[in-house]
Amino acid sequence: KDSLTAKQVNAVKKYFAKDAKFNPTDVKSISVAGAGLLQWVAAMLNYYEVSSKIEPLRNAVKQAEMDQTRNAKDLAKLKKELETISATLEELREALGKQTADKEALKAEADKMAALLAVAERLISGLSSERTRWTEDIQKLGESRIKLDGDCLLSSAFLSYLGAFDFNFRSSLLQEAWIGDIMSASIPLSAPYSLQHMLTNDVEISQWASEGLPSDELSVQNGILTTQASRWPLCIDPQMQAVNWIKKKEGKDLEGRIKSFNDSDFLKFLELSVNYGFPFLFESIDEYIDPVIAPILDKDVKNVGGRSFIKLGDKEVDWDVSFRMYLTTKLSNPHYSPETFGQTMIINYSVTDTGLADQLLNVVVKYERPDLEEMRENLVVELSENKILLKKCEDTLLRELAYATGNLLENEDLVMTLEKTKATAVEIADKITIANQTAKDIETTREGYMPIAIRGSVLYFAMAGLSVLNIMYEYSLAAFLHVFNLSLQRSKKDATIDSRVINVIDHLTLSVYSYTCTGLFERHKLLFSFQMTCMILKQAQALDVTLLDYFIKGNLAIEKSSEPPFAWISEAGWHDLQRLKTLSPAFEDLEDHLINQPAEWEAWYDLDAPEAVPFPSGYSLKLDVFQRLCLLRVFRPDRVTVGAQEFIIDKMSDKYVQPPVLNFMKVFEQSAPLTPVLFVLSPGADPAYDVFALAEKLGFGGPKLKFIALGQGQGKAAQQMLETAGARGQWIMLLNCHLLASWLKTLEKLLEQTTKPHNDFRLWMTTDPTDAFPLGILQKCLKVVTEPPNGLKLNMRASFSKITEEALDVCPHFAFKPLVYVLAFFHAVVQERRKYGKVGWNVGYDFNESDFRVSMNLMDYYLTKTYKEKQETIPWGSLKYLVGDAMYGGRVTCDFDRRVLTTYVSEYMGDFLFDTFQPFHFFLGKEVDYKLPEKPSLQSSMEMIEQLPLVTSPEVFGLNPNAEISYMTNSTRELWQGLISMQPRGGGEGGVSSEEIITKVAADIQSKIPAEFDVPVLRKKLSADNAQGTPTPIQIVLLQELDSWNALNAYMTRSLGDLQRALRGELGMSSELDDIGQALLVGLLPPQWLKRTPSTRKGLASWITFWLKRQEQYSKWVEQGEPVVMWLSGLSIPETFLAAVVQTTCRRKRWPLDKSTLYTKVTKYTTVEMVRERLEDGCYVCGSYIEGAGWDVEKGVLVKQPPKVLIQEMPIIQVIPVEVHRLKLTGTFKAPVYVTSDRKNAAGVGMIFEADLDTKEHTSHWTLQGAALVLNSDA
Repeated sequence: KDSLTAKQVNAVKKYFAKDAKFNPTDVKSISVAGAGLLQWVAAMLNYYEVSSKIEPLRNAVKQAEMDQTRNAKDLAKLKKELETISATLEELREALGKQTADKEALKAEADKMAALLAVAERLISGLSSERTRWTEDIQKLGESRIKLDGDCLLSSAFLSYLGAFDFNFRSSLLQEAWIGDIMSASIPLSAPYSLQHMLTNDVEISQWASEGLPSDELSVQNGILTTQASRWPLCIDPQMQAVNWIKKKEGKDLEGRIKSFNDSDFLKFLELSVNYGFPFLFESIDEYIDPVIAPILDKDVKNVGGRSFIKLGDKEVDWDVSFRMYLTTKLSNPHYSPETFGQTMIINYSVTDTGLADQLLNVVVKYERPDLEEMRENLVVELSENKILLKKCEDTLLRELAYATGNLLENEDLVMTLEKTKATAVEIADKITIANQTAKDIETTREGYMPIAIRGSVLYFAMAGLSVLNIMYEYSLAAFLHVFNLSLQRSKKDATIDSRVINVIDHLTLSVYSYTCTGLFERHKLLFSFQMTCMILKQAQALDVTLLDYFIKGNLAIEKSSEPPFAWISEAGWHDLQRLKTLSPAFEDLEDHLINQPAEWEAWYDLDAPEAVPFPSGYSLKLDVFQRLCLLRVFRPDRVTVGAQEFIIDKMSDKYVQPPVLNFMKVFEQSAPLTPVLFVLSPGADPAYDVFALAEKLGFGGPKLKFIALGQGQGKAAQQMLETAGARGQWIMLLNCHLLASWLKTLEKLLEQTTKPHNDFRLWMTTDPTDAFPLGILQKCLKVVTEPPNGLKLNMRASFSKITEEALDVCPHFAFKPLVYVLAFFHAVVQERRKYGKVGWNVGYDFNESDFRVSMNLMDYYLTKTYKEKQETIPWGSLKYLVGDAMYGGRVTCDFDRRVLTTYVSEYMGDFLFDTFQPFHFFLGKEVDYKLPEKPSLQSSMEMIEQLPLVTSPEVFGLNPNAEISYMTNSTRELWQGLISMQPRGGGEGGVSSEEIITKVAADIQSKIPAEFDVPVLRKKLSADNAQGTPTPIQIVLLQELDSWNALNAYMTRSLGDLQRALRGELGMSSELDDIGQALLVGLLPPQWLKRTPSTRKGLASWITFWLKRQEQYSKWVEQGEPVVMWLSGLSIPETFLAAVVQTTCRRKRWPLDKSTLYTKVTKYTTVEMVRERLEDGCYVCGSYIEGAGWDVEKGVLVKQPPKVLIQEMPIIQVIPVEVHRLKLTGTFKAPVYVTSDRKNAAGVGMIFEADLDTKEHTSHWTLQGAALVLNSDA
């Protein structure tokens, strides 16, 4: 089979190709053997086919095996070579790997160094700007560390002691006294020392500003005290700046935690605040602090077993260190106990003029340029936020640097944080720079409106200063801002800022004047106008402050000047002139001109209105209007008020001496549901009738108007009425609130809780001036002072305006209508007489409209009865008694006032009214006739009233024309006293502090105090000298007087010594010593001395002269025995001496003491030297003065007062004891003798005895003239 050839195979294949049935299967059917053979042939063919393919392969295998053998030999050889090469390669690879690793390490190190270098460059770049600052800071911190002792000492002293004082005193104590002491003690101290730097920072100050705290230095100091002091802050906050800031500062944490001690639930909320660490605010407290919070004030925290708690009442309350408590009061000058000062940090938040001006400027700009103000407010907020963010960035920067660990350059996160922080800081710093520049631009524009703000600040302080005159004159800053905003709205617009500013200032000044005058008594309106004018001029530096001080206080020198060269110049005026001539070159030749030209000056002095004509010696041209006013003080103090009006008109306008007339409709327009109206009553005024009439006019009469007269037990009814009226929109009137003072605190709380009353709701209140009225109500309400019409004409017009024709026609008697006119005249006279002070009435009585109406009804009743009974005579006795003694007389408490009242009734009521032959005149003068109307009708009565002059002469009331001078002099004195009380404390003149002035005056007085009398030794001596072995009644008086005198001098010595020690800081300054010091400063007699000395109205200098004269009389009395002529004024209790005189005579003549009295006889002796010997019975007395009349020494009778002589010294008077039944006097006037011109008060204090003065006139003449003797002149 292996030998088969291709030819053989091809030949066989042909057979298979020829016939398709030539195959084993088909052949088998023919021949099995043939089929088997054919199958073998086919197999051989297949074998050949396969073999022909495999053979080459076999050959190839063989060849390959041969090649393999050969190659195996070559391979072995190559392998051997390969192993050698591989070993070499491995060595090379190892070297390469090592070199590569070294390369990578070097590359990584290079990359790392490059990265660190980049980080270092970024750090250096980022922190380069801080290097200089931090270097300086480090240097400063090093320096401040050395000076930390002094800085901490000064800061802690500030936090401990200065909170209660005003800015000026804080500054003087801090910058002058304390810093000087520290420097003198060589204690290191920063220069300049800065509170803000030590205790706060710009960021915190900016945040406070954004929360509403003004940014002036005082407010910043107060913010420091409030937040940094260790004691709880008690803020004196009359303008409510502190409370508004605290509320905004604490925000929502304070909601529901603002209480007062009047709230019944304050303790519950306080406990919760202490427990959970919330803030708590006691708002509008007064001088009372509930002792229940004492443990909190003392921070009496106890720690037991790791638990901190405080005992509040009977409970133990867990203490949270986050708890904060604030207390605020609206009182401007509260008096807290030393204990309260120790428990709390009392902080004076009272607004300053600069701080208020800044606030008002914001208000002005917000109205005038709202866009500018909005931009400014946004800038303030933005600056605050940016400064806070900048501070946070800087803190973050320093913190990251301080707490970084490892290599700073490898801390990528730190570097990124630093870069981000620095970028933010730079951006913020740029913003702050831009904002500061914008703020400067805004401020430049705002400065144009600053005059309005400054004027507003001056006006507010002029208005607020009135509270020292009367507790009812309390005005809140909110009320002022309301007037301020109205002025901005209603003043005339103008395109130019300068003109607009002038318009606003004029309107604002007049608005504040009108608003304030509505709530002032008439006697204080000129005072307010003058004070306002002076404050405006002082702010503009257009007023000589030294001259103003002189005008108010006069010459305060204790040593009296020489006697006046002319009798017509008063001692006080001459004393004042000695100081005036030293104050200005314009006055230096005044004394010479006066002495060289006395006739010209006297003629000017005698004029009725010397201020209206040129002054002598050309002084009208030399002096300005205020200097002329000072000259009036010297010569004519009674014309000072008129001169003050001219000064106001000259500097301001005549509008400021013409107060607005009370208009109830305007009062209603100014009121609001949340702004009550408070009528402050004065004698003779009743606003209820006018309010009721207004209610009817506006449709609130009948059921819409509720009223209640407050009194005991009426509080609940008033509260219910108030709540109902607030909900339903009714008017409610609370009458006589002063009669239920205990309920007024409840009323204050009700008004605070009333937040959304009905729009028609109005609250009207009436009250007498009272200290019990809550400050919160006074500041919230619109105050309206109601006074009876000023002047007889206006008074009668007011009376007849409420009388109808029907009321006059109700009585058929012919006398009724004339008597109604007489009654109206009488009513006006008794009211108008009140204006003349003690010459008019000893006690100011509340004669009012009800007296007139009831008296009119009584006349109607009795005259109607007389008419019906056809009686011919009018029942004058009954009418006089009912009108004079019952109705009007029922109010009179003084017997001498009753004498005046009954005299008027007798003069005005009688048949003489209807005497046709001798017509009746109330008063017949040269130019005017006060008489009855010709026709008895309402129309003719009104016409008669309109014919009367507006200004009424005192003679119409039966008084001397000098009463007008007396009235005007008293008005001047009240003006001066009011101005003194309104002046800011602490000032001096000529660079001398008030403390130095007080010290000098105190030392001067102390040097004059005599040694005390040895009363026990004197008592023994007097007893030994008398046969009875006991002192006589008059000697007992001496001993009693000396006891009183020694007590006065001992108190003066002690108080003056303590005052000087207190001023040196060796003793605490009590309120008593402070009162004495302030009195000495302004030249007044300290009230504590006044209690221990006879009553007097003298100033300090005059009283010192009086006091030394008393010492002289006592010394002579002790050394020489009873004086021949007793200076009665110099005795502490003159009554005891007169009683002793009577007792001595009764003992000698054995008269019954209870049936003995004394009478007086005025001698012709005008000096003590003229009296040669003592009276055997009775005594001579000197030193008395007569008011309301004059005395003719030669004729020995009462005469009319000489013009401009208000008081005349009486000759020496004999006081003679006599038995009552023997005393029969005719042609004499019983003149009361008083201690001072204050005469007698409602309690009857002040009267000594009655003197018998001879007269040729009827006694009723002197009764109506107000004639009386006084033991002390005011000068």
